[in-house]
Amino acid sequence: MKNYTNDGKQYHVGLKPGDVGEYVILPGDPKRCAKIAQYFDNPKLIADQREYITYTGYLDGVKVSVTSTGIGGPSASIAMEELVKVGAKYFIRVGTCGGMQTDIKGGDLVIATGAIRAEGTSKEYAPIEFPAVADLTITNALVQASKNLGHTCHTGIVQCKDAFYGQHEPETKPVSYDLLNKWEAWKRLGCLASEMESAALFVVASYLKVKVGSIFLTVANQEREKQGLENPVVHDTEKAIKTAIEAIKILINE
Repeated sequence: MKNYTNDGKQYHVGLKPGDVGEYVILPGDPKRCAKIAQYFDNPKLIADQREYITYTGYLDGVKVSVTSTGIGGPSASIAMEELVKVGAKYFIRVGTCGGMQTDIKGGDLVIATGAIRAEGTSKEYAPIEFPAVADLTITNALVQASKNLGHTCHTGIVQCKDAFYGQHEPETKPVSYDLLNKWEAWKRLGCLASEMESAALFVVASYLKVKVGSIFLTVANQEREKQGLENPVVHDTEKAIKTAIEAIKILINE
């Protein structure tokens, strides 16, 4: 693509080579970037453009960054494409999810080993037969980091969708029959949780030959609520953030 800026910066994220480290944390919410950057040494705001906010600092002497992606696969894939062009190589998505298996409670962490491609972005990168799989090294680092910090963590497949309310109000949608039937299938197959970005990021990373993993805070679990089970609702992403920071330190010092 022709770069339509005249300052050498990437069109959407507003970054140029040297602005970011090889390790980048990817939250969806722009407001989460400052919260993550406080764990860096000497963090600096580098760019603030559209839904993309970037801070860069250091962990154990190595340059690292955080860039928000907004909601969903389209904006997340743009962020990854442009971050790779300016030098990023290793990514950890930090976000939120809704639990699907009844043993997953609000406040638990979920680490994705792979993702169901029930979204549209990844289809413009790879045939649907191609799997959306997290990088093993980054996934293992996230698992180890969670253990080190003593957090309750579940590891497995997550479901990615484009329509938030297709999950939460499926019976109101014209294609309710499809949404409800597939949701039941995902549950029967042991899918842990639902979110919106990992499938696109995993497939785009495969194409770009970079590495990515994902960790989520479980906000709540609608399946527990349906069964009348305790359903705590948790919004504080601190545990997921600290786990991602610890995982990057593990990767740096391997």
